[in-house]
Amino acid sequence: MKVQGTILNPGQAQGPTLVLTEPVSFWGAFDPRTGAIVDTHHPQCGTKLGGHILLLPETRGSGGTPGGIAEAVRRGTGPLGIILITPDINLAVGAQVAAALYGRDCPVIAVTAEDYAALVTAPRLAIVRDGSITD
Repeated sequence: MKVQGTILNPGQAQGPTLVLTEPVSFWGAFDPRTGAIVDTHHPQCGTKLGGHILLLPETRGSGGTPGGIAEAVRRGTGPLGIILITPDINLAVGAQVAAALYGRDCPVIAVTAEDYAALVTAPRLAIVRDGSITD
């Protein structure tokens, strides 16, 4: 399978996938020190995002999201890459900050709902700098 996404933040990553069943906020509902979802109301509370290509349809936005993502990427506790349906500028900015300040890639890619439905079935994915995603 190969999908072409829209690049929100460029980069390369590959690894096992982690599909979130509900949106999450990366400010307050996520702990960048541990990489875990800490929102007790989230169905995947306690799940650690580090070391995964994260798939989620959308986020719960917050102006603090860039700081949360940048810190998690710096610490190595954040996702390796993020694929979503609804573009999120805050995620993209956080990933761009991590790349600029710490030299660490966390590609953020938006895809169509149809492509997302296919990608969530893959146990592993690779994101290429041109925005293409393969299993």
